[in-house]
Amino acid sequence: MRSRVFAARVVTVAGACFAAAFVTTGADAGSKPTSANARVERGKYLVTIAGCNDCHTPWKMGPQGVPEPDMSRMLSGHPEAMKLPPPPASSGPWIASFAATQTAFAGPWGVSYAANLTPDKNTGLGIWTEDIFIKAMRSGKHFGTSRPIQPPMPWYGVAKATDQDLKAIFAYLQSIPPVVNHVPDYLEPAPPKK
Repeated sequence: MRSRVFAARVVTVAGACFAAAFVTTGADAGSKPTSANARVERGKYLVTIAGCNDCHTPWKMGPQGVPEPDMSRMLSGHPEAMKLPPPPASSGPWIASFAATQTAFAGPWGVSYAANLTPDKNTGLGIWTEDIFIKAMRSGKHFGTSRPIQPPMPWYGVAKATDQDLKAIFAYLQSIPPVVNHVPDYLEPAPPKK
């Protein structure tokens, strides 16, 4: 029970931080990075304060017995080797479940997995263009055109970011080490029982 409460707090805090990051950085909308390095640094800053690691980096138990992001797999999404059993049934006001890694989420929407945001060409964002990334963040659709991006990804908050900030985030994501990690496909909710 304690881990479920912890998980709910982390996701709630992550979503709030993400929205706050773009609200507070909106004042900087007129300041444009002057170099590729400045753009990458701005992207790193935004990814850090937005809490992207909270869901896209698998969590592990730290040396003090407190969960922490496994930075050796930074932003690589749900671990492909972690096969999950069916999620527990929702009960009462508790409608969501979270895996111990903080990278898999189940609720009325189905089961969603945090995407691999590293620049790996086969399993991450390596083949994405800046335009595809911006379209995806603005529309809430994978590749900007296909299936909806599922909860708990706060794309609706990210959609309010300036073009400059989205370009900076993409530049940073393209600069980090690629991690080969094929994230499972989204699972639609089970049909209602008759």
